[in-house]
Amino acid sequence: MSSKTETDVKDFEPDDAPTAFRVTSGRVRGYHRAAVDTFLAAARESFEHDLDELTAAEIRIASFPLVKNGYVIGDVDAALGRVEDAFAARERERSVRDLGAEAWVSRARGEAQSILDHLARPNRKIFARTSLLTFGYRVDEVDHVAARIVRYLRDGDALSAEQLRSAAFRMQRRGYREEQVDALLDAAIDVILAVR
Repeated sequence: MSSKTETDVKDFEPDDAPTAFRVTSGRVRGYHRAAVDTFLAAARESFEHDLDELTAAEIRIASFPLVKNGYVIGDVDAALGRVEDAFAARERERSVRDLGAEAWVSRARGEAQSILDHLARPNRKIFARTSLLTFGYRVDEVDHVAARIVRYLRDGDALSAEQLRSAAFRMQRRGYREEQVDALLDAAIDVILAVR
């Protein structure tokens, strides 16, 4: 999931309204309940009526305001992962039906090879770095995850989409640029979902 931004949006739902997820308490912030409920209702409508209004990739980057008494972030992210999986499976079925299994596999292989080509760069130089005055993802942690992706694609080692979705990196000065790392993780997730 992409990073969520904090906001002062107030949650106007009454405290006694039934909720789909656990709700945070005290000073802990969670996802804005109405925003999550609206998004998931739209996703359900799109999926149940076989509409093309949402894609698995759009579900992966969904973000919500952080508020007091919001939904517990981990609960919502886990549910979004399951929704993304369902949309990805439907997209795969459509593509196989329309283009054939051979074309689908060829496309997935091409994407996997692009990822491997990028990750063939030397450690500590896999992605562009931020300036000395700005923070980016911690290089050694990203390199570790990159090595796991390579072992998955090249050697067939176990790696799940959920493990990549939940990857979190500490920040450091002169770290890797977040947008480049996130884009590669998204591409790797697409490949994993494509070959399930």
